[in-house]
Amino acid sequence: MPSLIRSFWITAPGRGEIISTACPPARLPACPPARLPACVDDGHATVCTLYSAVSRGTESLVFRGRVPVSQYAAMRAPFQEGNFPGPVKYGYLNVGRVEHGPPQLVGRTVFSLHPHQTRFHIPAAALTPVPAEVPPGRAVLAGTVETALNALWDAPPRIGDRIAVVGAGMVGCCVAALLARFPGLRVQLVDTDPSRAAVAAALGLSFASPADAADGCDLVFHASATGSGLRRGIELLAAEGTLVDLSWYGDEPVSLPLGELFHTRRLTLRSSQVGALAPAQRARHTAADRLTLALELLRDPVFDTLITGESPFEELPSVLADIATGRLPGLCHRIRYGPH
Repeated sequence: MPSLIRSFWITAPGRGEIISTACPPARLPACPPARLPACVDDGHATVCTLYSAVSRGTESLVFRGRVPVSQYAAMRAPFQEGNFPGPVKYGYLNVGRVEHGPPQLVGRTVFSLHPHQTRFHIPAAALTPVPAEVPPGRAVLAGTVETALNALWDAPPRIGDRIAVVGAGMVGCCVAALLARFPGLRVQLVDTDPSRAAVAAALGLSFASPADAADGCDLVFHASATGSGLRRGIELLAAEGTLVDLSWYGDEPVSLPLGELFHTRRLTLRSSQVGALAPAQRARHTAADRLTLALELLRDPVFDTLITGESPFEELPSVLADIATGRLPGLCHRIRYGPH
């Protein structure tokens, strides 16, 4: 009999649904290990999801149908099905256990860039084993830590740098958590939400509102996904400083006062996007290396601070709607999967 799988789909802008489908036995085997070679495609694995997580910024824009037509191809997730604005199966923070596949992976906990789905068949090369010391529930942060790591490769901090991270969401807090490991830096986490002060304290960093943030920064990482945050980040830079923008604005236009401090202070504004490795690292690292390193960094339990909510998979349609409209604030919201 075919196995039943359940997937979360954005059926139209602002509306999501869990859809059940039957997967043919040839692709989703229910056979004992002794018969495994006859049941599983060579080089592929079947994964049972344990946890996934919502990437608040990107998935909210996708859920609301705010992906610009010009970015439809660029913003496709690796294992996306359907097309923008919908119906589309989207997501890329998945932790599961390998049920069938190459012997070295069977039974292992793995991270993959797969959408929210109870069980799936995937090339084994697309799976990254989770270190034994990293709990599966924390490993959902791997994709976000990878984004933060790439930003630090794009603009490596130097001992003595004065740094601000503007925007204490998932990405900004992961950047801040990595910066906290560097010696001799002055790092300040900046956000409009005063409750983020507790997160900054847990990371061992100072916190400020945008109005009270210390200026004279050598480096600013911007991750608020707002024009006002980007403008404030530019204001915080010292002469010859650099702002690294990690935000994606979708189809929202952003204006900047480039005739003011940007010009007279000879500032640098650059983007950092996880879809491509930082140029300085391309000769020595691959995307797989970067993700493996991100999972290694998650051995640190301080990252548990960034997981601020959890819901069962069945509630994902309402959870994502609440996140997209701002009714459910927080950082990483984790999705828990039951037995399948």
